[in-house]
Amino acid sequence: MNNESLLWLCFNLFVLAMLVLDLGVFHRKSHKVSVKEALVWTGVWIGLAFIFNVFIYYYLGTDKAYEFFTGYIIEKSLSVDNIFVFIMIFSFFSVPESLQHKVLFWGIAGALVMRVILILVGVELIHHFHWLIYIFGAFLIFTGIKFFKQDDVNIDLEKNPVVKLVRKFIRVTPGFVGNSFFTRINGKLLATPLFVVMIMIEVSDLIFAVDSIPAILAISDDAFIVYTSNVFAILGLRSLYFALAGIEKYFLYLKYGLAVVLIFIGLKMCITDLYHIPIEISLAFIVLTLGASMLFSMALRKKG
Repeated sequence: MNNESLLWLCFNLFVLAMLVLDLGVFHRKSHKVSVKEALVWTGVWIGLAFIFNVFIYYYLGTDKAYEFFTGYIIEKSLSVDNIFVFIMIFSFFSVPESLQHKVLFWGIAGALVMRVILILVGVELIHHFHWLIYIFGAFLIFTGIKFFKQDDVNIDLEKNPVVKLVRKFIRVTPGFVGNSFFTRINGKLLATPLFVVMIMIEVSDLIFAVDSIPAILAISDDAFIVYTSNVFAILGLRSLYFALAGIEKYFLYLKYGLAVVLIFIGLKMCITDLYHIPIEISLAFIVLTLGASMLFSMALRKKG
């Protein structure tokens, strides 16, 4: 087994161990996740990401460390929009707070598998068809401009085609049945609304991945760096959801910062053959832009 294969194996074993520890030990029983607990776990995941970044620095070098950190910042920032959608989904289905962690756990576990496939396919496509980088770049610029034009996220889940499809082909119980995704009534297997919610979480992450994967491919075409930065951002998404669920109103203008970042990354991809923007400059621009948008959001919120 070569060093690269060993890295992949060890990292995936670490991820599996953390998932088992999370659900099997710390959250074995369904309970409401407090803001304090969420902040502690958010700190744990961020701390682990920083420790891993130090490992990348010493084992793979400075450039790879910059790529990982920049990719992690991008993925973490884009995940905030995903959190707002989670809030809407849980609110629409009236999911009890004690059940939300389990839904997010399995939803995000499935999202990890989808991300691996998208990342490996995306990296291989760029390696074999370099011109695709211009397509990805143009797509990110378009997405960034769309962020500027769109109003606050307002999703009518009752008309959502995924919800309609699930309810059309799968019989769903009228109410929740404990923390189960499926139950048997009169010998027939039925899905519970919790299963429908999990499907919606999976689909929303897949939609957001369409934006985030091209964005991080602009930073690195190293599959291991792209994958690990994605995984750390996703693993910390659950705790970040519970930490931000009550204060999302303070980040109303973050989407404009994300729009600027996506346009910048798109331009970076489009001019890559003419001029390579150093990763240090990209990182500084991204951090400053996102930081400024968050400060602006909080400042206007206080005035209001």
